[in-house]
Amino acid sequence: MTAATGDNLRSLIFKVNDDASISFSVLDQLLLPHETKYVPVQNVEDAWDAIRSMRIRGAPLIAIVAVLGLAVDLTSNETTVQEIAATDNAKAYIYKKMEYLKTSRPTAVNLFNAMEELKDIVLNAPSSSKQIVDVIVAHAQFMLERDVSDNQAIGTHGADDLLFRHAHPDGVRLVTICNTGSLATAGWGTALGVARELQRRNKLRSIAALETRPYNQGSRLTAYEIRTEGMNGTLLCDSMAASYLKSKGADACVVGADRVCANGDTANKIGTFNLSIIAKEMGVEFFVASPFTTLDVNLESGDEIEIEERPAKEVIESSVAPKDMPCWNPAFDVTPAEYITGIITEKGVLKKSADGTFDVKGFVKKHS
Repeated sequence: MTAATGDNLRSLIFKVNDDASISFSVLDQLLLPHETKYVPVQNVEDAWDAIRSMRIRGAPLIAIVAVLGLAVDLTSNETTVQEIAATDNAKAYIYKKMEYLKTSRPTAVNLFNAMEELKDIVLNAPSSSKQIVDVIVAHAQFMLERDVSDNQAIGTHGADDLLFRHAHPDGVRLVTICNTGSLATAGWGTALGVARELQRRNKLRSIAALETRPYNQGSRLTAYEIRTEGMNGTLLCDSMAASYLKSKGADACVVGADRVCANGDTANKIGTFNLSIIAKEMGVEFFVASPFTTLDVNLESGDEIEIEERPAKEVIESSVAPKDMPCWNPAFDVTPAEYITGIITEKGVLKKSADGTFDVKGFVKKHS
């Protein structure tokens, strides 16, 4: 099974072979856009490293790669196959591997939700190791299919909502940050999936992508997807957002999310908070587009979100700075709910109540 919108946008390749073993590889996104290389994932350590090193990234894809990595480890890693056959508690053995995978990156709630969902499935599975493994493999395949379906629904809801208010005959002008397309998911994308759906309807007037320093996911990945899909796109330095909105204009900013709290505060790639402030000042709508699983009602506000800090060398190497220059390199920031117009999910678009606040808990309860 492949995960993609087109051959150039496959984030991973996953196949269950005739002998029940699994072949699994991920696109090394650190090499894009100049080289396309798929890296084999043969065990949970490989999956952990692919996530931690950011060979793959994007909250939905992180969760999927973790589960697929566990599936390939249990079926195709000879050491694991022997160990699980010898243990008298296969479930405990698997839970330990799941806890290890959760340590790869701390901010994206999708990873933790995926592991909890899988834990419940394993808990209710038959006790034999083979049956447990079969259940995990089946769930991994289900996750791939569900992610694409959910992303397409996000795109539909987002496009419908935007076109309801923005009636220009040529469509909607968007601004985005980071990468939230096929390369961040099993296919189609979240925020970029909204743009893709508008493009499908011939209603995407333009899209501007911020480069997203210091890892440049916008310039390396989103620009690559925009060009591949034939969208009318423009690449901007992060510091150009205010000038662009003032001189060129936009109808909405649409961004992804790694975690949305009960009050609507949203963690996303560093620079998102800046863009939200600019958008509000310029009177531009600001939407978050993310799977329903990104809504974390266990955290009341963004103050409770653990923000991952990355190595200083990422800033040094990408900015040609002095090698001994101290750096602060948070991977994410938190956009307060007051700057957000709405939250687009596969269940629908969550808007603010009459009092100007988001009832995320009520939305989750209604759709769970």
